[in-house]
Amino acid sequence: MESIEYLGRQLPLLGHYDTVVVGGGAAGAAAGIRCAIDGQKVLLVEKGAFLGGTASRALVCPMMPTYVEHLDVLHRVEETLNRHGVTTRDGITTMIWFAPDQLSDAFEELYVSNGGRLLYDATLVDAVCEDKHIRYIVVMTVNGLQAIAAGNFVDATGDAVLTRMAGVPTSSGDENGDNQVSSLRFIMGGIDVEKYREYVLSLHDEFSPLKTGYFFESAMVAGRSFKLEPIFREGVADGLLTEEDLRYYQCFSLPNKPGCMAFNCPHLPSLKQNTDALARSAAIAEGHEKIGRLVRFLQAKMPGFAHSYLLQTADMLGVRESWRLKGNYLLTEEDYTRQARFPDGLVKGDWYIDVHSNKKGLFHQNTYQHGDYYEIPYRSMVTDEAENLIVAGRCISTTFLMQASVRILPTVIDMGDVAGSACTLAHTTGQPLCKLDGSKLRRFEPTSLPQK
Repeated sequence: MESIEYLGRQLPLLGHYDTVVVGGGAAGAAAGIRCAIDGQKVLLVEKGAFLGGTASRALVCPMMPTYVEHLDVLHRVEETLNRHGVTTRDGITTMIWFAPDQLSDAFEELYVSNGGRLLYDATLVDAVCEDKHIRYIVVMTVNGLQAIAAGNFVDATGDAVLTRMAGVPTSSGDENGDNQVSSLRFIMGGIDVEKYREYVLSLHDEFSPLKTGYFFESAMVAGRSFKLEPIFREGVADGLLTEEDLRYYQCFSLPNKPGCMAFNCPHLPSLKQNTDALARSAAIAEGHEKIGRLVRFLQAKMPGFAHSYLLQTADMLGVRESWRLKGNYLLTEEDYTRQARFPDGLVKGDWYIDVHSNKKGLFHQNTYQHGDYYEIPYRSMVTDEAENLIVAGRCISTTFLMQASVRILPTVIDMGDVAGSACTLAHTTGQPLCKLDGSKLRRFEPTSLPQK
């Protein structure tokens, strides 16, 4: 087997690829799918055992409402879900509904059926660079340390891990270095959702437009006049909850899983800087305690939950924002306000600036009407510091506030689609990713590629 020298030792080389995607979350899966559809020899490296990342391992569902045109891979994903009997639309909102395992299966099916190669249970360890070019990455597998070579690399790690290992500058957090609040999500089963909905509606709660039908969404934020707050206050008075447990509560139905709901909580405001590994670990343990209290409270006090049970706890922290690329263009909140358009604008975004702040609670800047949007330029995904690297997902080049808009699933899937197309164009033309004219990707149709 071919090998490379790394820190004075010989590492086996797993192979040479046109593109290696690091991170199998929504953005990485989309990038891999696009590369595979285009005929590239592509490897997707994922530290877990299934695709979807935050959407599957952190249980982040459904996809938030969006009213703009989206790219091909997102449509293929929804078509795959529908083909397997998953109801993705509620007929009222523009959310795309899914259960985490359903989305993971759809990503994997699309990727593998188009010839993509997977490397699960593999953790990125290092990047070997030369003259602003990533030559190899080093990963830890069941075989030990191994190297992988590629012409181009996609960083879809969410935390810009490959970017940082390649020595590319990044930023993190707000002006004080504090990150958005993270959550640890969970799923409960055995819920009488109709009884729960009836109770919520009896309080004249207007939060959810889903008054009838299978799907339902519910929420409570303390001090924001939500109708559910009094029953949560009873939970505090009875010793079932703490005051901090009332900071944020939200739950969503899961398609094809009657009696099950996914909970977008608890918030973990003690984790101010999630760029610290020990702090993340402590926050996860704190989240386990909070989930236990919430489950016991719901079972004891909330109509519809008398026979409910904890079905699943996320095995991955729900991180909204951490490290961000310092790329060739910094997308800002001013770009949001002016609904910016760019010659190389490839992805449309319309989610509001949705900051879950450690200091100020929720901060929303929502000035858009349906049909309004800004564009994400290709230059926000690349850097001259690493010519064969493209970044996709929540860690592209934005300000802290603007990142709170670009991070939703439909948008990051589109970024992955663009990243895959860019890798195909770079491969066919021999141009570095950072030098590609992003405007040409609007019209790019992959030509025939070498056989795998």
